[in-house]
Amino acid sequence: MLDTQKIQCPTCWETIELVVDPSEPNQEYIEDCFVCCHPIHLIIDIDHSGDVNIQALSEDEDIY
Repeated sequence: MLDTQKIQCPTCWETIELVVDPSEPNQEYIEDCFVCCHPIHLIIDIDHSGDVNIQALSEDEDIY
């Protein structure tokens, strides 16, 4: 079953809603913001209890 999560775009700061597939615990991909069209580097981790952690980074941010 797909899940929806709200994130804030790191470029325009608008809140957008993402559809997340919880069947894959570790995901990393680029998706364009629905508002400003800038790319967002998404890093999604889903733990064993189903809690979703999303890092939304701009394309020039380093991953820590």
